[in-house]
Amino acid sequence: MIKNLATFMLFQCLICTVFAQKSTILDWKTDVSLNTYLVQQLHSQYDKRKIAFNKALTSKTNTIAYIQSVRQKVKTILGALPQKANLNPQITGAIQKSGYRIEKVVYQSFKNHHITANLYIPEGKGKFPAVLLFCGHEDLAKATESYQQTAILFAKNGFMVFVIDPISQSERVQLTDETGKALTRGSTTEHTLLNLSSNLLGTSVAAYELLDNVCALDYLETRPEIDKNKIGCIGNSGGAMQAIYFAGFDDRVKIIAPCSYLASRERTLEMTGAADGCAQIPGEGNAQLEMSDYLIAAAPKPILVLAGRYDFIDYNATLQSVEELKKVYQSLASPEKLSLFTYDDGHGISKPKREAAVQWFRKWFYNDAKPVQELNLETLTDKDLFASANGKVNTSYPDEVTIAEKNLQLFNEKTEQRRLFAQQSIEQRKQKIRELLGITSTNEKLEIEKVGKGKIGHFDTEFDKIILRKKNEVPLPIRMYYPSVNAKKIVIWLSDDTKKRDSIISQSLAEKNDVIIVAVDLRGTGETKDKPELNDPKYFNKEYRNAMLALHIGKPLIGQRITDVLSIMEFLNRKVDLNELPIEINSIGLVGLPALHAAFLNPKIGKINLYQCISTYQDILNQPLAKDRYGVVINNVLNYYDIPNLINWMGTEKVKFYP
Repeated sequence: MIKNLATFMLFQCLICTVFAQKSTILDWKTDVSLNTYLVQQLHSQYDKRKIAFNKALTSKTNTIAYIQSVRQKVKTILGALPQKANLNPQITGAIQKSGYRIEKVVYQSFKNHHITANLYIPEGKGKFPAVLLFCGHEDLAKATESYQQTAILFAKNGFMVFVIDPISQSERVQLTDETGKALTRGSTTEHTLLNLSSNLLGTSVAAYELLDNVCALDYLETRPEIDKNKIGCIGNSGGAMQAIYFAGFDDRVKIIAPCSYLASRERTLEMTGAADGCAQIPGEGNAQLEMSDYLIAAAPKPILVLAGRYDFIDYNATLQSVEELKKVYQSLASPEKLSLFTYDDGHGISKPKREAAVQWFRKWFYNDAKPVQELNLETLTDKDLFASANGKVNTSYPDEVTIAEKNLQLFNEKTEQRRLFAQQSIEQRKQKIRELLGITSTNEKLEIEKVGKGKIGHFDTEFDKIILRKKNEVPLPIRMYYPSVNAKKIVIWLSDDTKKRDSIISQSLAEKNDVIIVAVDLRGTGETKDKPELNDPKYFNKEYRNAMLALHIGKPLIGQRITDVLSIMEFLNRKVDLNELPIEINSIGLVGLPALHAAFLNPKIGKINLYQCISTYQDILNQPLAKDRYGVVINNVLNYYDIPNLINWMGTEKVKFYP
């Protein structure tokens, strides 16, 4: 066996024609195969939701039951939020303006994790209705001009407004150097990287933002000027997604107004793919939750949907979701509590949308539906509005705990849970691991199609070209080499980079000829690899759209690739003449983790050699800036086991790691 992978990288340059185009096995446009499969699964899940939704509309009783079901699903997929700390609120400064004042506020959500915010307080005596204002992805966050204008307009019309900096924005950048300088290109990148490690622990950036916002409402309730029975929320863009999640979770808000984000999960994931890591939660599709469902969970509270007809957010999908909401509100005999305001502009909370929002809130909290007019509003700089001493929480608070650090704390806190899981029977562990991986038992027949032979590189050696098919699975291309002498073992080769794999196979064939080689392109690699240009580089992942869609439907890519390896084992098991030969797997890159899991589920795999593969999920927690790791994310895996646990359960002698 090859001991030093680096030695063979030089050889790769000499074999540039390995498995050339003529050796392709699948004879269609294969780079879309995985995404097509995932979208089909997506549609299947939402087809079931449509049936349930239509049934909910048949009576008011059924509608209420559907709402209660959605509320429970929301809490289930969110998981347990991190434990709240004492708010320890601090007012670090105040700015007096004409008709209102701004207080600079800092509070905690979890221990030593600080949230910076501005509280706009109107002149006069309370009690005032209050509004939580959730910001989109602008770097300035609470200091963004349109958000200041929104807050001021509300304040001038009798509302207290709490504007919160989201994670990764303005004063709350998480991944920084010692000076507070951001280490990523912006909030969408940081959200996505933090979400990856959070998912391993059964949480998400969406859940962390939700906790921040729940604590924001907790803080508002401590203020004597506020009418606790009249609190609403509004958000724009990514902040609208925060408002949508908040609507489905916290019953204390009485009015919700999402701007420039409400659309359709099903349509968006099919047409444009996932947005950044704060905008979705693993398992939403599997739970049959549409974006509108989070708002349905709040029905029949007053909801105003704000939209731009020419927004990049799909307006047709906005109309689709609003139509669903209308049907729910009609069933609840409250159609007047739902409204859509559309303006002929694009993305953002523009002046007409701000005026419509304040009018809507005044209608329900002040019983006053008169039109609201916005005059010239004076805004301030971001530095004027900073609430922390240095304008960065990471440098302002010596004991600040970032999301990345919190995830490491959670990893350590779950040690005992992993120990207890390890004490369960082997069958119980296998069953739970299959559940986490989204692997379902199936009796579907494995079909084997031989499609010819191909040559490898400059050698005369021929391979059998084979396609393995199972109903409702991506076809699996394999190349199988039989030696001219009696084989001593079977070696399955896997790699994130098939060219690298094939050049190593070429070299090994030059050295020995007594091994049956099975070279496999797991789904999303080799022939079915996704086009790089379909995955935005800001997300630091070359298979981002498929990995996020896979998590959405509850079938993570790693689980699907394990299914592929198990299909290979089923294929080999059918060959009676090979049954006595030992089987080992050589893998290059992170596809080693599917190989490792497959070996745990199928003990017929006798040995695994893992090149350039992580040996613990803690590596991901320790290296949040690393690229291309969404393909091995298993939601909530670290509540049950880590990679070393798998190895111990199989026997450490079976697994070897190489650089």
